[in-house]
Amino acid sequence: MATLAQPPLPKPLQGEIWYVRIPADPPEYIARPVVVVSLNSRNTNERASTVLVVPLSATLKDPPLATNIRLSPGATGLQEISELQCANVTTIRKTQLKQSKEKLRRLTPAQLTAIARRVSLAMGVFPEDFNP
Repeated sequence: MATLAQPPLPKPLQGEIWYVRIPADPPEYIARPVVVVSLNSRNTNERASTVLVVPLSATLKDPPLATNIRLSPGATGLQEISELQCANVTTIRKTQLKQSKEKLRRLTPAQLTAIARRVSLAMGVFPEDFNP
């Protein structure tokens, strides 16, 4: 009995923006943009079925929360100003990732470092807490 071959898993790169329906979102929510933050060794590994992402939101807080990062359309390629919700970093199955129809930007290493700092802040862990 032959089995159908599964399509290859997406291989997102760190800093890329993809769309996904976040499991914790209310059922009426549609797919939202997320930034892939896991390492490329995980993202491109065919045996790894998940990636870490940080969701983007067009619902802006004024002033922004300390754990959020506001990004302009020029930084993301999205139509609106967005906020990265770094306190909501989550694991997503690669099969749930959907590429955008429009060309989106890839975040820079400096922006990824800022995300990592905000995730640490959300966890209550600060640079001085790390042992060298």
